[in-house]
Amino acid sequence: MKEELLLEVKNLETFIPTPKGQIKPVNDVSFSINKGEIVALVGESGSGKSVTSLSIMGLNASAIQYRPESSIFFNDKDLLKLKEKEMRKIRGNNIAMIFQDPMFSLNPVHPIGRQIAESIVLHKKVKYKDALVTALELLNKVGIPDAKRRLNDYPHQLSGGMRQRVMIAMALACDPKLIIADEPTTALDVTIQAQILNLLHKLQKESGIAILLITHDLGVVAETADRVLVMYCGKIVEEGTVEDIFENPLHPYTRGLMASVPELYGPTKEKLDAIPGVVPNPLELPKGCNFVTRCSYATEKCSQNAPTLLKHPSGNRVSCWYPLEKEGERGHYETAATSFS
Repeated sequence: MKEELLLEVKNLETFIPTPKGQIKPVNDVSFSINKGEIVALVGESGSGKSVTSLSIMGLNASAIQYRPESSIFFNDKDLLKLKEKEMRKIRGNNIAMIFQDPMFSLNPVHPIGRQIAESIVLHKKVKYKDALVTALELLNKVGIPDAKRRLNDYPHQLSGGMRQRVMIAMALACDPKLIIADEPTTALDVTIQAQILNLLHKLQKESGIAILLITHDLGVVAETADRVLVMYCGKIVEEGTVEDIFENPLHPYTRGLMASVPELYGPTKEKLDAIPGVVPNPLELPKGCNFVTRCSYATEKCSQNAPTLLKHPSGNRVSCWYPLEKEGERGHYETAATSFS
């Protein structure tokens, strides 16, 4: 079946002015999402994942500036060119978002039923009593027990897992084409995390919604996503299918993320592997590759010239002068890259 393009981010570059200079939380990022696809955006805290998602939703336009060449096409409309009134018709309707902490996302002074119903009334132009009926159906759909009684509960009366289910119900309220889930299981215990992820996956299969899953948890990625984008210092450094990324990661940063995950099988390690060093100050990024100060394979070329994201013969797209084709071995990508796009 032919894939249908839903979202296309092109050359997204954001600026935040500070007294010490401009910060670029997102630096020339391009990617796409097809209809019905689950794409995971992974990376350490501060890598630019949330700024990317907020840019798609148009929720940070007052705080940051965009490079003129930046564009975010959704259903052939450039979201960065739309006025706020036009974005309100898309936000929560065609594109919905599930935030990290539902306790801060839900209104503490309104019952959850009302909060879901208000979104339906706003976008679907139906009567409030009919919207409440839909809200009840949604609460049942996401597995809220005794949903009819819970309609009148306030957020503080629910557990963390139930609040996140309410956020999912709210995201589904207007039948969106794309859901952005920003660390949806961060504040939950492991058992509830699994339940929420299984619920998202089940709903996605039933409705064909596309999902942009933002996370730093590689276990979540392996279980849920179709494709993976690895982000570091505001740039995508590797892109590929889940199978390609997990079986043959090419970028040293991706390898480092994989190595830092505890293994259930095999010999027990006294301590986990860690990526050396720290993420550089965004005001003092190194010349050349942003990962050069933490990479044990870096050469003089890496410290002078920034690599671009190009397709490797193995299938992944990678931003590295000498990708790790095998453990501990550098490929000759710099000469072969011109043959691929």
